[in-house]
Amino acid sequence: MSAGRLYLVPNLLGVVPPEDVLPLRTIRIARSLVHWVVETPKPARAFLKMLMTERPIPQLSITTMVDALDAQSADALLTPALRGEDVGLLSDAGCPGIADPGAIIVRAAHARNIRVVPLVGPSSLLLALMAAGMNGQRFAFSGYLPAKPDERAAALRRLEAESRAQHCTQLFIETPYRNVAMLGTIAQVLAPATRVCVAVDLTLPTEDVATRRISEWRAIDFAPYAKRPAIFLLEA
Repeated sequence: MSAGRLYLVPNLLGVVPPEDVLPLRTIRIARSLVHWVVETPKPARAFLKMLMTERPIPQLSITTMVDALDAQSADALLTPALRGEDVGLLSDAGCPGIADPGAIIVRAAHARNIRVVPLVGPSSLLLALMAAGMNGQRFAFSGYLPAKPDERAAALRRLEAESRAQHCTQLFIETPYRNVAMLGTIAQVLAPATRVCVAVDLTLPTEDVATRRISEWRAIDFAPYAKRPAIFLLEA
């Protein structure tokens, strides 16, 4: 008996009709899946409900990635695939394994010769990079920067220096309630000619992407960026 497939299913980046964001193939495959490995059950069920899955939600098998603490437990989550049934991998938002958990499950699938199938859908990092007007040939993602002001300022200076030396775009994220503090530090410590892009609410009706030099950001009111999912990019 041949193994099933592990489908990497992109989640939505907010509350929006799936048909507005996801390709029909992604929706069709996701609707048909019975077995799921997810980051968090509650948002996963909300997504699956919006998809209008072929089976009622209570009839779906939903396990969590938190159970995959090592290769052996990751293997256990793939048991349906080893029986020949397809499995969907889903993070809370965006693409599994891209600034989100899931890599240990995918690694286990490769080790067991389970076919891994990435499906098309929104990645906030790539959407922001596409829209920023910055170098898309050479870039780096640093995840969350330190929360303490002095450490955050030092990290921003380091990213700026690396961008300048390596001619690359730097991407990073922040907890939405700290967006204003992050922008304040950005405006304070980076060089006036450095360009910074802030991309918020990507794929949503309130989406906004703005790229400005630091000298211009210093004249901007940061309040509209408060408490909104954001991607930050800089290019020195």
